Amino acid sequence: MTLAESESSAPVDTMKRRSDLRRVVFSSYLGSTIEFYDFILYATASSLVFGPVFFSNLSPAAALIASYATFAIGYIARPLGGIVFGHFGDRIGRKKMLLLSMSIMGAASFLIGLVPAIPTWGAVMLIVLRAVQGVAIGGEWGGAALMSLEHAGDRNRGFAAAFTNAGGPTGAVLGTLALALAATLPENDFLSWGWRIPFLFSAVLLAVGLFVRARVAESPLFREAVKAAAEKKDRAAEPMPLLAILRAPRTLVLAGLVCTAPFVIQALFSTFVIGYAAENGVSRSEGLNAFAICQFFAIFGILGAARLSDRYGRKPVMLCGFVGMVVLAWPLFQLASSGSFLLVVLAFVIGCSVLQSLTFGPMPAFLAEQFGTRSRYTGASLGYQIGSLLGAGFTPVIVASLFASSGTITTVVAYLVALCAMSAVILAVFVRESKDVDLTAG
Repeated sequence: MTLAESESSAPVDTMKRRSDLRRVVFSSYLGSTIEFYDFILYATASSLVFGPVFFSNLSPAAALIASYATFAIGYIARPLGGIVFGHFGDRIGRKKMLLLSMSIMGAASFLIGLVPAIPTWGAVMLIVLRAVQGVAIGGEWGGAALMSLEHAGDRNRGFAAAFTNAGGPTGAVLGTLALALAATLPENDFLSWGWRIPFLFSAVLLAVGLFVRARVAESPLFREAVKAAAEKKDRAAEPMPLLAILRAPRTLVLAGLVCTAPFVIQALFSTFVIGYAAENGVSRSEGLNAFAICQFFAIFGILGAARLSDRYGRKPVMLCGFVGMVVLAWPLFQLASSGSFLLVVLAFVIGCSVLQSLTFGPMPAFLAEQFGTRSRYTGASLGYQIGSLLGAGFTPVIVASLFASSGTITTVVAYLVALCAMSAVILAVFVRESKDVDLTAG
């Protein structure tokens, strides 16, 4: 190739890379939107529907705790999904695992809409399908975040990877609005069949998501890492990605603990605070709408926080969110219990759209930057799922139990503050800044 031909092909290559990046980012955003539509839909339904429908033989408080326990099953299963999908994603490619995870998630959500409201067996089927959801989303997040980050290069990789997390509130908006719309039905109709419609709609979203995702290109960093490994040695001799990470588990443990508090905030507001606001003067539908509004603004909050982290670093931005929640937790619960729809919306916007977004926006890049390419899918997925299990999986059950036993919101606020303070201290003291690490190293 002559020098002139090389120069003329450079703009074409650049345009192709940009086109690939846009397609991958959109695919990750859309995939995460669909996954979290399904996952958050279950969270809000567990607060409003599953107790009276599947645990009607229990007292209202016990039924709510039992419903939240099925919610926790999904989080318990997520690390398994991170391990399985992460292993094969690090060995055979990100794209194949993303197509599989999306298919499993959509099918499980659709089937939840068909679970019969019968004693015992209905609850058992619900638990099984919730576990399947957890495995699927455990494999989805890491691959989607890495596809965007590894296509982006170094300059704006935090912003590109954050579209995966921005899909979370987008899916939450869609799921919450769908359930809120169904909740406008008469109480008996809503509890007997109305709540099922949003779950059945998952089939439509799944078809769209698979069409888009099938057209994306595999991660260039992954392809280069596979090629380099093949040139150096037999790939079969490589250690399993999970074993490579567990040989030095400090990074994984610290990353998971840093990510715990963001999920505490997410789970608390998407379940308990909605019900708490409804018990203190706003309607059930208004509580769902308030959460949907904050999730809409969280889309932009997450992307804005990620953009800031590309400029100033992951740690300063995330610490602002943790410290802000420690300071404002009590006032936010006072707003949520005011009985005023506008003040409830304000509580949700400050808590989720601003403070949680400051921690959630930089998270995909922060986690991915802790691990090398050949174990990054496994490491990032496990770090994320450890945080989600510890922070979100048990939070609804814990806070419902704290509130039921104490009769005061103080214990719930103390729990939130303690977890945010823990994540802040670990991030500030024990974790390095990762904004400028070389992703091609390892």
